[in-house]
Amino acid sequence: MSFLIATPELVTAAATDLANVGAALGTANAAAAATTTELLAAGADEVSAGIAALFGAQGQAYQALSAQAATFHAQFVQLLSAGSASYEATEAASSSPLQAVEQEILGVINTPTQVLFGRPLIGNGANAAPLSGADGAPGGFLIGSGGNGGSGGPTHPAGGNGGAGGLFGTGGAGGAGANGPSGANGGNGGAAGLFGTGGAGGMGGPGLAGNGGTGGMGGAGGLFGTGGVGGAGGVSNTNNGGAGGAGGAGGLLLGTGGAGGFGGASVAATGDGGNGGNGGAGGFLNGTGGTGGSGGTGFNGGAGGGGGHGGVLSGSGGAGGAGGTVGGSGTGGAGGVGGDTGILFGQGGAGGDGGNSTALAGKGGAGGAGGNAVAVGNGGNGGNGGTAPVFRGAGGQGGAGGLLGLDGQPGL
Repeated sequence: MSFLIATPELVTAAATDLANVGAALGTANAAAAATTTELLAAGADEVSAGIAALFGAQGQAYQALSAQAATFHAQFVQLLSAGSASYEATEAASSSPLQAVEQEILGVINTPTQVLFGRPLIGNGANAAPLSGADGAPGGFLIGSGGNGGSGGPTHPAGGNGGAGGLFGTGGAGGAGANGPSGANGGNGGAAGLFGTGGAGGMGGPGLAGNGGTGGMGGAGGLFGTGGVGGAGGVSNTNNGGAGGAGGAGGLLLGTGGAGGFGGASVAATGDGGNGGNGGAGGFLNGTGGTGGSGGTGFNGGAGGGGGHGGVLSGSGGAGGAGGTVGGSGTGGAGGVGGDTGILFGQGGAGGDGGNSTALAGKGGAGGAGGNAVAVGNGGNGGNGGTAPVFRGAGGQGGAGGLLGLDGQPGL
């Protein structure tokens, strides 16, 4: 007989890591688009032109598949988070006598703060029930992570917010919005405590006869910590995809801003992709801004989210998100603007590339402008315009360099 052992906290952390991986893959795919979808022929003969067109078509097909894979990735992250919450609830219901003794001891410790403030001193906050749309409970004041928000349901369609973490603890993840005629919004991630990562925003619900829901905002990173990833926008069957949630701000003193969520795709003939969420700002003393989320695919691609600004004193701006791609006669989404730097040091964030179009009548999206530097640092490079058979998008303007720095290069 085989046994299955799982740690819900590790599964939740894996879901957050997978969301970060998805954001990084989206940025890498967008950066590779310009060099793989539009190749110059090696010569003026028909064979060279045919080979270049063949490889260019392969690159465009890859971009279309990567957009579909990004949507599947976001849904998988949502399912992984929901599975962790379900397993933890089952585990709690079948606790052993030893665990009961542990709970009695913690009950004695936690009773004073629970009575006075409605919050324990030590322990993780409880996850809200699935389909309840309720908020996750906060973690203990001293040690404990916030509980995950419940997914939306019939009586409360919007996803619940994640609970706040304690001094040493991470914020809970926001719950996913319910599907419906118009998708419900995802819940916001909970804020971290003194040390910890903000919770990821919940995914917007799919719109069955309307727009997709907006993804929840990522939780802030406490005093020293990384902001949570914004939730992906919901997919729409008939209208526009939902906007991605903004990434959470980095820690008040030190920390990297969270990445913005992907814009939701539209599978309707005339629906537009949702805009990507903006990246979170870096921490006050030092911190890099989060990467903007990529725009969703649709008749017109969604705009990429702007990169988060670097820390107020020091820090580089985050890169803007790539614009969404289109397969018809619409226009690719504009690339997101790169984040500006802090006052003293930092590099401006690169602008996001415009979305590509594979149709003859389609238009490539404009590249995003690079972020600006202030004192010491270079401006960010502008994003490349989206590719199209005829109407290519304009490249973004390079960001201004600091007093001791160079201006960024404009996009192609």
